[in-house]
Amino acid sequence: MNKPMMTLRQPRELVAEGLVSPNVLPELEKVAGRYAVALTPHVVSLIDPSDPSDPNDPIALQYVPTAKELESEPGERADPIGDAARSPVEGIVHRYPDRVLFKLVHVCAVYCRFCFRREMVGPGKDSALSAEVYAKALDYIRAHSEIWEVILTGGDPLMLSPRRMAEVMHDLAAIPHVNIIRIHTRVPVADPARVSDEMVAALRVAGASTWMALHANHARELDDAARGACARLVNAGIPMVSQSVLLRGVNDNPAALEALMRAFVECRIKPYYLHHGDLAPGTRHLRTTIEEGQQLMRSLRGRLSGLCQPDYVLDIPGGFGKSPIGPGYLSHDRDERAESRYRIVDYCGDVHLYPPDL
Repeated sequence: MNKPMMTLRQPRELVAEGLVSPNVLPELEKVAGRYAVALTPHVVSLIDPSDPSDPNDPIALQYVPTAKELESEPGERADPIGDAARSPVEGIVHRYPDRVLFKLVHVCAVYCRFCFRREMVGPGKDSALSAEVYAKALDYIRAHSEIWEVILTGGDPLMLSPRRMAEVMHDLAAIPHVNIIRIHTRVPVADPARVSDEMVAALRVAGASTWMALHANHARELDDAARGACARLVNAGIPMVSQSVLLRGVNDNPAALEALMRAFVECRIKPYYLHHGDLAPGTRHLRTTIEEGQQLMRSLRGRLSGLCQPDYVLDIPGGFGKSPIGPGYLSHDRDERAESRYRIVDYCGDVHLYPPDL
């Protein structure tokens, strides 16, 4: 009787499963020595079984390490979005006035090859905040009445047990000015069984509204098991939004993005952010250009329902926050006789004047 597959964490295990060639094992050992590797059995099942070692498979590209990760270029940095610059106490990032990131854990069910926190997460790092650090983080939130929303991140907060998650939720909901608790996670698509009835119950708490942001980048990740996990959350009254990263070879074409955004909406998940790839070390091979991203966003406008439209955003390096970088559709008419007239581009690319008649 075959043993059930465990999470794959070593390059030799990837070779044994046929996900990479034995010829690249020495290079992948170097990659794994620097960046964490983990593929759950569920993620492995999403990789095309007809050619599991295909380096262009959109699931494999996200999770299977490659030697390209050892190549860095100028401008890439260990903390590309500047978490450290906006961290007043350990575990907290306070970048915007009314919300904070609360980094509870430093482990994930899977490790994305483009992760902007890849230098901070994985084995060898502290798996969770100590009791003392956790208490100081809560004290910071209590002391800042402007904090309306707490965003649980990491790592992946759903790596906590349901019991511990319930404790965290109750601690935060007990703070009078915290009204929204948002959870950023990959677990519903990476390990759907982990979204158990016990976990769903732990996420619901009196005194604050729970929201969940799901990270997925390809429609294939939203299979029946993942859709079931999302349904358990939404049916329990937990609204969901999506976060995706624009990735070369994964979703950098109109058909792939269209399928992904429609899959989200079919799961009752509102598309929220499409992130431009961050300048994390060793991720150049997965980043697109901003111009390519803008053209893709133009292609979605009109061909997809408004429900399916995410915001294309860039996290400005250095800790300065997100800014929308989608294409523009409005400009001033250059006719000096029409000072308050605008040129507007429709979804077909045609230009119209507004007001139409002066």
